[in-house]
Amino acid sequence: MAGPTTAQRGAGQRADTPARPPHTGPDGRRLSRRTLLILIAVVVALLTAGGIWVLYGSSWLRAEQVRISGAEVLTGAEVEDVAAVPIGAPMMSIDTDAIEDRLRQKLPRIDSVDVVRSWPHDIGLKVTERKPVLLVEKGAKFIEVDAEGVRFATVDKAPPGVPLLELTPDQSASLRRFGSDRLVREAVRVASELPGSIAKETQVVRAASFDAVSLELTRGRTVNWGSSEEGPMKARVLTALMKAAPKAGHFDVSAPIAPAVSDS
Repeated sequence: MAGPTTAQRGAGQRADTPARPPHTGPDGRRLSRRTLLILIAVVVALLTAGGIWVLYGSSWLRAEQVRISGAEVLTGAEVEDVAAVPIGAPMMSIDTDAIEDRLRQKLPRIDSVDVVRSWPHDIGLKVTERKPVLLVEKGAKFIEVDAEGVRFATVDKAPPGVPLLELTPDQSASLRRFGSDRLVREAVRVASELPGSIAKETQVVRAASFDAVSLELTRGRTVNWGSSEEGPMKARVLTALMKAAPKAGHFDVSAPIAPAVSDS
């Protein structure tokens, strides 16, 4: 019987050749664990360096435009000028916290602002402005006061629909103890809780003491509100009274469970 041919012997030898073990180099030598770790570290370092270069060194991800939203009284130019976003700088290097701090400090009308990176080239400034709930007359100008009692801006013209604040404090012991700032906060709290329909008709919020806040409405009508306590309930009662007695001149909701209405 003839033996296996040379080709058959060669095929058998190739089939019997053991597979190259893992972690081996081109010459078949097994790589040491240390060498493998070094190679992995080199690859990671190269990828990290490349990523850093893309973020900080390349021209691909640089600030090119500032987009502003939420500004109503402030102009976009005012906001952008104070923000001082470094156009042309790498997006990752822009200090968003510093921009937010600058805007709040230099533009008191801004209540809050979010500075966001809009990749690949835009910086977004989302502004929320303070809303005046009362005005303090100062000469020919007006100081705007928000719902937190913050006096944030002085304007030449009174914005429509915002009542004046008149402080006519008595000399009670509580006023001497807490000061007029507390009285302003009480008046602000009352103004903030007025329903929209009544707020539009309120021309003056007058505060004499913590429990003696009154309103002056259009058409010469007045409201004795009392303290700022139970504000939502007083607002509901006042709304009902004004609907039930539309021609009344004076409303008293200082004790909301026992309100009163009179012609004057």
